Amino acid sequence: MAAQAQPESMQPRILLVEDDEAIADAVAYALAAQGFEVDVLGDGPAAVSAPVDDYDVVILDVMLPKLSGLEACRRIRERSIVPVVMLTARTGEVDRVLGLEAGADDYVPKPFSMPELISRVRAILRRRSLDRDAVPLTTRVVGALTLDLTRQTLSVGGRPVEVTPSEFRLLALLAGEPERAFTRGEIVEHLWRSTHVSAARTCDVHVKNLRRKIERDPSRPERLVTVRGIGYMLRAA
Repeated sequence: MAAQAQPESMQPRILLVEDDEAIADAVAYALAAQGFEVDVLGDGPAAVSAPVDDYDVVILDVMLPKLSGLEACRRIRERSIVPVVMLTARTGEVDRVLGLEAGADDYVPKPFSMPELISRVRAILRRRSLDRDAVPLTTRVVGALTLDLTRQTLSVGGRPVEVTPSEFRLLALLAGEPERAFTRGEIVEHLWRSTHVSAARTCDVHVKNLRRKIERDPSRPERLVTVRGIGYMLRAA
């Protein structure tokens, strides 16, 4: 099942994974009307096997048949850094945090308005475009960490490390001013250009995920450190 607008060479491509046919049709129609090319899948295994790197954004429902959206997101993250937006009928903070821990870049609780969902997708696409255009400084080196701002890649001690788009943006922000403590509010504003998510919990989840990837001992961080009462700081280590 697919919904497509009139073909254009630079149309952003969206993969929508939603098993509720009525919701899928409505979302696909709304996105196509805004100039997006939309393909729709109906279950978790189909999402995992899809060529996700062919898309600009993946919109993934949490409650999917055969394989949950959370597990599908985790498996997609094992091979791709494509931005993922989770759709969830669960409004509890824990469920939202689980989505972020699975590697999602944003989440939209059901019921949602189409303008809100479209604005979230456009915000992700704008951030990707800004990241690609921001080339005056191509690399940032902080201790053992090397960030390639053009390719959006990270290496630790010369070893490539896979990170999500949001994780990379967070690390790039901190690497821009090493030894400076950034508040959680500053980090959320930088990542999402809004404060629609819980600043403390969202930052904590992304920092926790990053520490697993860049620290020698994530339980005793030396690089991405907590500054009590303020937020987080990146140190050369």
